[in-house]
Amino acid sequence: MDAVYKMGDLRVVDLSKILDPSTETRRCKLYRFNTGGPIPDFHTNMDLMSHLGTHAECPYHHAEDWPSVAEVPLTVFMGRAIYVNVEAEPNSYITAELLDKYCLPMMKDDTIVVLDSPHKLTPFTPKTNTDEDKRLFVNGETAQWLLDHHAKAVGFGDGVSIENCNEDVKPFHDILLAHNIVFIEVLKNLEMLEKKVFFMSFSPLPIIGLDSSPVRAYAIEGIKEFDE
Repeated sequence: MDAVYKMGDLRVVDLSKILDPSTETRRCKLYRFNTGGPIPDFHTNMDLMSHLGTHAECPYHHAEDWPSVAEVPLTVFMGRAIYVNVEAEPNSYITAELLDKYCLPMMKDDTIVVLDSPHKLTPFTPKTNTDEDKRLFVNGETAQWLLDHHAKAVGFGDGVSIENCNEDVKPFHDILLAHNIVFIEVLKNLEMLEKKVFFMSFSPLPIIGLDSSPVRAYAIEGIKEFDE
């Protein structure tokens, strides 16, 4: 399947993990049926978990009185984005100092920040948190920097771990989700980006009471208003 498309002067990069129900380890079942009648009319019942493939995590993920997916403004899921490939020692933290170096020169208010590193490993697999897992970590310090610099959302490439331990996971989530700064997990094809600044969209299903949702995330390079 293609991951890069051309639309006139624009370049579109699909940042989504393609899901195959036959191999997916998380809950992903499809039940296709024909409603009958003289004209074939196929429908599909979907049995999915909310944290499936490339997905947006919303505030309701961590607190009962925070907004669910449908209650987060649509504009949160689109806008100016930056790709931040942090170079640091394996299994070290993305500190405020590193963010000042790699992120701050591109940072503006209401920016979607996509964090990554050269230490890549596919997340949520048996290799997660093993000796083979050299990804960088995030914690409360990382979250506070993103909050202080008015990030709109935070995405993650395969070079960043957000599930290394509860002591890091909880503050990182709570500091950001409390301010409706949502997450985009399991982004793919980031190496196909040609620019570090681009337009990004990752709209979820608008279902009230849903904590997270699979999304089709994509970048568009070449839109002047989002190119710098």
